[in-house]
Amino acid sequence: MSSESQSAPSHLKLLCVVAHPDDECFAFGGALALASDAGVETSVVCFTDGQAATNRGVATSAAELGEMRRAEFAASCKILGVTHHELLDYQDAQLEFADFSAAAAKIVERIRRFQPHVVITFGGDGGMNTHADHIMVSALTTAAFHWAAQAKRFPALGPIHTAQRLFYVTTSFFFPDRPACLPAPWTVTLDISGVRQRKFDAFRAHTSQLPLMDKFESFFEKHGDTEHYTLAASLQPQPATQATSLFAGL
Repeated sequence: MSSESQSAPSHLKLLCVVAHPDDECFAFGGALALASDAGVETSVVCFTDGQAATNRGVATSAAELGEMRRAEFAASCKILGVTHHELLDYQDAQLEFADFSAAAAKIVERIRRFQPHVVITFGGDGGMNTHADHIMVSALTTAAFHWAAQAKRFPALGPIHTAQRLFYVTTSFFFPDRPACLPAPWTVTLDISGVRQRKFDAFRAHTSQLPLMDKFESFFEKHGDTEHYTLAASLQPQPATQATSLFAGL
């Protein structure tokens, strides 16, 4: 049994905020599957339906690709055991031009409604592919994490909620054929070996994106037993320490 499964009481809630369908498994699949196995209630909010993807499967239009990727997202979340999933209506590859306050308010509303203990999202590096949408999701989620706890911010969106931890996903390796991101040092190493196959199966549910799996499969075979996260915010001042669970002590 993984350390995550052993240390996460079943009353806990985890919110994951992503940019595109397949982010939930490619970046966060291990954490989501471990949380599900531990009885944690999970929610994934995805900003776009991925219509700007390079890999387009059998889609003949952007709208058709978007519908395909919405269905793939739902299938992937089911495999990972995600309790709730939601796909917003922002335009893929255009998040940097969105109204920041309005977009952050959508996450504030969902934090206050779902009341997660832990929030996970991308770091400011944009992830392994330094995607601008990932960078924006990091900024939006970070603002929302803090604003959801402040009564003066968006009072019409419900009572405040103070989530206990914000984590950014980070990495221990680079893809050699892509520009290297500037990753944050990790503070959590998750052993996802027990759910590794489910993470891969969830990605394979994204049939339109299977060329990506073929391209990077060898790297996941080598590095796929762990996921790394950086603690970005918490309730109390504290030194950075190493942990093996997102929920340790909660």
